[in-house]
Amino acid sequence: MTYITLVKAAKASGLVMLCLVALGGCTTVQPWERGVLAKEEMSWSPNRLESTLNGHVYFSKEASSGGGAAAGGGCGCN
Repeated sequence: MTYITLVKAAKASGLVMLCLVALGGCTTVQPWERGVLAKEEMSWSPNRLESTLNGHVYFSKEASSGGGAAAGGGCGCN
């Protein structure tokens, strides 16, 4: 076997192992477990109004739009 063939085989096996490890994290949430996941402290940003305001300020100062809920350009005048 050549070196290139070994490198390709190593990359392929590494990719397969990565996929298997990633699939190990998938699970089915039972109905009685959903109440725990729906708690306020489990959300990415517990305060929705504050996260919306922070997103608007960020996109206004970055002079960009898109990828968030804020509409308009970078001037912050809307």
